[in-house]
Amino acid sequence: MKICIPIEENKGLDSIAYSHFGSAPFFLIYDLEKEEHKVIENKDLHHVHGMCQPLKALGGEAVEAILVGGIGAGALTKLNNQGVKAYRVTNETVLQNIERLKNNELQEFAVHNSCSHHGCGH
Repeated sequence: MKICIPIEENKGLDSIAYSHFGSAPFFLIYDLEKEEHKVIENKDLHHVHGMCQPLKALGGEAVEAILVGGIGAGALTKLNNQGVKAYRVTNETVLQNIERLKNNELQEFAVHNSCSHHGCGH
């Protein structure tokens, strides 16, 4: 399973998960089976609010889950339609949140608890 964690600054697995999917400068892609990761740039960083194209942002990377502080309903719906689930992170490192996901300790986002605007205060 591959997961995506939006990050502001590339510190590898010590990075802190970013507060909003669409405005994250980078994405850390982590392969749970291989225990490998890579960092890619957000290919849709400068989109108009409400017009996030999450698959474009990921630059063709296929993932099964997103770990993030917040995500808009439109992006969440687009991801869910592709079989990708989104989970709310804690204010810890990427590695700590990956462990929380493995232990089923992260809440899954649903449209009713997604963000309605950038900077919505997650």
